[in-house]
Amino acid sequence: MSLNIKENNGVFLLEGIVNTATSKKFKDRLEFLLTYTKSVTINIEKVSAIDNHGLHVIQELFQIAKTKNKSFSVIGYGCKTIYQTVEIPFRA
Repeated sequence: MSLNIKENNGVFLLEGIVNTATSKKFKDRLEFLLTYTKSVTINIEKVSAIDNHGLHVIQELFQIAKTKNKSFSVIGYGCKTIYQTVEIPFRA
């Protein structure tokens, strides 16, 4: 399964799997958004699975946002692995 990223009112809905095969597209797109916007919010409601590489990318995005003095938020109750593994501030 692939990863689709759709925007709705400034929130980016992730749909599918975040893994080694999909995380480069995910990181590139969100890093671009962090460069040109004040904040980025992703919704993980429809993320069915995430591997260690995908988790690492989310941690990197939080660091990139912090470095650029931008806001990066994760919302939704999708893949529970994200909340159980990544020790970063999440909004539900």
